[in-house]
Amino acid sequence: MPHVLIVDDEQSVRDFLSILFQRDGYEVTVASDAEAALAAAAQAADFDAVITDVRMPGMSGLELLAELKHRSPDLPVIMVTAFASPDDAVQAMRNGAFDYITKPFNVDELRKVVRTAAAKRRKGASAETAEEFSGIIGSSPEMLKIFELIRRVAPTPASVLIYGESGTGKELIAKAIHNFSKAAKNPFVPINCSAIPESLMESELFGHAKGSFTGAVTDKIGLFEQAHTGTLFLDEIGELDLSIQTKLLRVLQEREIMPVGSTKSKRVDVRIISATNRNLEKEVMEKRFREDLFYRLAVVPLRMPPLRERKGDVPILVDHFLKKYAKLMGKEAQTMSSYGLEVLMNYNFPGNVRELENIIERGVALESSSIILPESLILSRKEKHQDAAAPPPDDEPLFIGAEDEEELFDRGLEECIASVEKKMIIHALEAAEGSKMRAADLLKISFRSLRYKVKKYGID
Repeated sequence: MPHVLIVDDEQSVRDFLSILFQRDGYEVTVASDAEAALAAAAQAADFDAVITDVRMPGMSGLELLAELKHRSPDLPVIMVTAFASPDDAVQAMRNGAFDYITKPFNVDELRKVVRTAAAKRRKGASAETAEEFSGIIGSSPEMLKIFELIRRVAPTPASVLIYGESGTGKELIAKAIHNFSKAAKNPFVPINCSAIPESLMESELFGHAKGSFTGAVTDKIGLFEQAHTGTLFLDEIGELDLSIQTKLLRVLQEREIMPVGSTKSKRVDVRIISATNRNLEKEVMEKRFREDLFYRLAVVPLRMPPLRERKGDVPILVDHFLKKYAKLMGKEAQTMSSYGLEVLMNYNFPGNVRELENIIERGVALESSSIILPESLILSRKEKHQDAAAPPPDDEPLFIGAEDEEELFDRGLEECIASVEKKMIIHALEAAEGSKMRAADLLKISFRSLRYKVKKYGID
């Protein structure tokens, strides 16, 4: 039976969570403050997860987190707070929190997080290393699901289709599946389908016979034959022309290839892992991708989450890239300043992990001290507005709601800020179709804060 420790200074919260998790089959221990929690941790056997409030009388939840992680580095600690603060969130993640959840929380979401945390603890998933998973770094619930799926699908011969935005690490996932498969010692052959001209694709995939076309002076082995008994990774599969899709489908059905210009087919034993940043279901509906091929490729679909959906992995990724590039550039070990980390935690990373790595590489190159400051972090949104101090164009207002400097100062700071805040809230509510919970997420504030501001500004 998993054992969870609940720490909160409010009796009602302790009672609610205790009943909730006992019904789910957990053994539950409760503590009204951090000191009692540490005493319980010292007396009881190892807990599988800890749920703690952040702000409590005496020792805070953040201090409790630090002490618990000092005693047991692998213990998953989930922070819950009614006072969402970027500083607290950043500090919690830096101190090793498993997750950071704001009140009022979604009960199913909390149960899911605790279930994942307990499973990680009990299965020893904290021992997973980047080397084990082909360089994939992450300990967030989203990545733990990916690791578990890799383990489950890798030993099978099933074709896998990896969905994900550019820069999320789809090829790393493909390599990890190959490395955990029975063919791990056999070839892993990657190909980027968007990088090869359409006229050469058939020859690249299936090979060609000597004299089959101008320039074919010798026989050539194709990628399928190179990957025989191993894995062929087709990146950006959505870029393939329909004629090549048809020939690829035949190979998957018959398990044999026909080199260009040859009359003899060759048997191949190849596992196909493909990846795309497109919506292939939509491509199928619009007749740009063969439906029968789609189902052959997507026996097991796997979605690689973008970095903005797993922000808990940002601190450990930052630490990994800092060490990597400090060593490559011959610099002393560098650390990220708390303000720098806050900037990164509040950034959405349109280029995902690849963009974060690029940001850190630049930061290491530009920073002369051992601490990376925000000034050394060049983000894409800043690059688009590098001349921030320049005056605005004549055809744009100086400030939202103010046409010139005189009107700006006549209105004053508080009125201008209130005007911007109200407009942003209205816009977020419209985008969220009236859902205050979703609007609060868009604005990156707590539900309580949004509810207060809606009432303050009389927004219907």
